[in-house]
Amino acid sequence: MENNFFVDSDKLSPKALEIKHRLETDPSSRCDHMKYLPGMERIESDVCANVMKHMRSFDHSAYTERDVKAALESETCSIEGFKALLSPAAKPFLEQMAERARMETSKHFGNTVYLFTPLYIANYCENYCVYCGFNCYNNIRRMKLDAEQIEREMQVIARSGMEEILILTGESRAASSVEYIGEACKLARKYFRMVGVEIYPVNTDEYRYLHECGVDYVTVFQETYDPDRYEQLHLLGHKRIWPYRFDSQERALRAGMRGVAFSALLGLADFRKDALASALHAYYLQRKYPHAEMSLSCPRLRPIINNDKIDPLDVRETELCQILCAYRIFLPFVGITVSSRESASFRNGIVKIAATKISAGVSTGIGDHESKYEGKKAVDSGDEQFEINDGRSLDRMYKDISDEGLQPVLNDYLYV
Repeated sequence: MENNFFVDSDKLSPKALEIKHRLETDPSSRCDHMKYLPGMERIESDVCANVMKHMRSFDHSAYTERDVKAALESETCSIEGFKALLSPAAKPFLEQMAERARMETSKHFGNTVYLFTPLYIANYCENYCVYCGFNCYNNIRRMKLDAEQIEREMQVIARSGMEEILILTGESRAASSVEYIGEACKLARKYFRMVGVEIYPVNTDEYRYLHECGVDYVTVFQETYDPDRYEQLHLLGHKRIWPYRFDSQERALRAGMRGVAFSALLGLADFRKDALASALHAYYLQRKYPHAEMSLSCPRLRPIINNDKIDPLDVRETELCQILCAYRIFLPFVGITVSSRESASFRNGIVKIAATKISAGVSTGIGDHESKYEGKKAVDSGDEQFEINDGRSLDRMYKDISDEGLQPVLNDYLYV
């Protein structure tokens, strides 16, 4: 698979260009992506071994129409059945899969769709991930919001009626310390009923601190579960260490988080294997931590600043729909989130079949909610991580969901 992700390097210093070129062309200049760096916590867990055993042996070309029919006719979906539903052999059965997924969604979630919005508070990053707009060698406007700016952004979002927020940063401990993120979460508790974070992976004690600051759930994208492909795409920084990232959700659960979310970024590697591994990651952790809430996302690659040619390769809407339906049939109880990376028409359709949660009023930039929500000129802002595809406001999203005969939900969790 070719790398079509590298960004324009026009404004890099000669030294930065030299380092960037060496990392891209000389694998020996990179640290071992499977070895922990100092300060990274190791945990004893069999989850990774179980997931990787299935992923490595998954030959999706080996499944037949008979396997797919057996999976659809079974009352509960086994791992082998799930593999069949992810295989190319299942594509002619997409309509039947959608109907089965719709029934499972209705049975366990009713006709509800949950709404949330992300808030990026910093875009500084210390990693070189070649497909990401925030990567440390990309020439973008960097910004980190201070406490006053964070609170102003939250006030603007809260005035729209939103009750759940996901706080995100670039992956830089130096610019966005755990304490900085914790203070942002404390502020979020003043305005929102549900607070999630999508930040760089941290140790159990740090997740425990964030939980004490008000965090309910943790989202971590593994990006790709293929360690070899992962090594090719993550050339520098703490994010390069594949196993430490894999265990993030389990550390968060051990720290007391109520829920965790999983995802691969589809289009980076074999998307069927990544979809299998994402779901099995949630499956095995659910068996170990049955009290926890599990959620799956299914994002595809999107264009970034300085590279508008990034494309999710062979993952089209048909394949995405197949994955989401397979997720729902295999894991009927998990939440499924479809982000603003997808079109409004796709999201309108998939919430009637398999998805249970979507974002609204989305910005992936830094400090621009006041301008986007209320039309005021932004004094300063930082560049976005990627281009969104569905920019509907909360009001518009709420109406569109209602018009589809579904019930939009802003929050259903009560603290006692």
